[in-house]
This record gives sequence, C-alpha cells and structure tokens, in this order.
Amino acid sequence: MISRAKPVRRQLQQQLMQWQAARTWARLIREAECLWHVDVRALHRLAAEELGQLLQEVPPTLRPRVNRWLQGFGVVTRLG
Repeated sequence: MISRAKPVRRQLQQQLMQWQAARTWARLIREAECLWHVDVRALHRLAAEELGQLLQEVPPTLRPRVNRWLQGFGVVTRLG
C-alpha cells in the first residue's frame, strides 16, 4: 500500500507544479497586455518586447494550460 501512495503523490505534485507554472505564465502575459492600455509610447514598446519574449519562452507542453488561464483572465493573446 505504501508503494502505491508514493507514485500517486508524486503525480499529484507534478500536476500541481504544471498548474502553477501555467498560471504564472498567464499572469505574466496578462500584465504585459495591461501595459497596452496606458497611453505612453515607451510603455507600449516595453509591453511589446515583454509580451514577445514571454510568448517565445512558454514551454510548448504548457501552452494549452496557459491558454485556458488566459481565457479565464479575459486576455486577448493566445499561444499558437
């Protein structure tokens, strides 16, 4: 019985880590998008750079989960 509990626990911890990572990526993307609502060119440029960099750095395996978080946050950006 103990041997079964460890793999299940490890799997749950891994799922939790993936969930937290997806949420973190989605929050960073949302924050970068929020900079677009400010009427300052420098901030727009910064937001574009940050958003472009974030979109490239999201691991492909997490993109579907990140997209679900972005949908929940009401963010326009979606990962391809």
